[in-house]
Amino acid sequence: MERFMNHEHLARDSRFKRANNRNQLMRSLPDDVGAIVRIFEKIAPKIHERVQGTSLEAVYNDLGPGFQFLIASGGRQAKGGRTPIQLQTQLHGVFVGELQAMEAAGRTVWDFPDAPWEFKMNMARQCWDEARHIQIFEKLLDHTSTKIGEFPESTFLFETSCHDDPVLRITGVNRCLEGLACDVFRSLVEYGKEVGDMKLAQAIDFVLADELTHVRFGSDWSKEFTKDDPERYKKAKEFQTETERAFSFGGERILAREERLEAGFTEEELDEIENIDLKVPNRTVLVKAAEMLRDRHQARKRGEEPPAIP
Repeated sequence: MERFMNHEHLARDSRFKRANNRNQLMRSLPDDVGAIVRIFEKIAPKIHERVQGTSLEAVYNDLGPGFQFLIASGGRQAKGGRTPIQLQTQLHGVFVGELQAMEAAGRTVWDFPDAPWEFKMNMARQCWDEARHIQIFEKLLDHTSTKIGEFPESTFLFETSCHDDPVLRITGVNRCLEGLACDVFRSLVEYGKEVGDMKLAQAIDFVLADELTHVRFGSDWSKEFTKDDPERYKKAKEFQTETERAFSFGGERILAREERLEAGFTEEELDEIENIDLKVPNRTVLVKAAEMLRDRHQARKRGEEPPAIP
């Protein structure tokens, strides 16, 4: 069986539509509203093709190629509401994320045959947990009238995290990806409580308890693999920063600090994550660009001259 499998080889059935990695585009965008508008109008046909046949096609037809910045939901939604499509796209994104997390944990057991037995047992335990999470989120999709494959799947989580160095693998998957899950799940638990959806809140709270263990696996094994090796520790630290930056999506994250501290992060590390230089446009710029893209898109649909780009 192939080791260090390429993300393009992840198998899915006919219900799923695979989208290209939009994260690469995010990291190349200038911090300028007009420039972002020009870029997205140029690649609009590709964006439309990416969502064709999914529930996002109607959203694209209404809002234009910058729609994702207008419907985006994530950690920053902790204190705000979600529209039905925001909740549906987020839960579907988490569902495919759990699929990829299971695949990543399973690959880790296979990819590193010389790793300590205890490490491989931890990864096997995580693989089992992720399989259970997939079942939970499948039921939450039913709970929110969302179909599997209704929204496109991106493999950027698997692609970004699954490094061929075991230290960087657990740093990317367990500390960064599972840490991100803690942030998102804490916000979803609070959202469920706010709107009185206790099925959503309780189900995700159960999943969040597992994520703490998964992050702790990363915290413990990254220390074990880098002890007495400052150069390797430095490399892992740099990779963690780059991966956290890749998962930022252009906005400040509301960290689940209590959960992350329990899972092995330090206050200093959490302060560093909150203050990472994102090297991408901030959320305000992205939303302004998306609003301009929407106005120009809708003007064209009406047969009118679109508003000028500044």
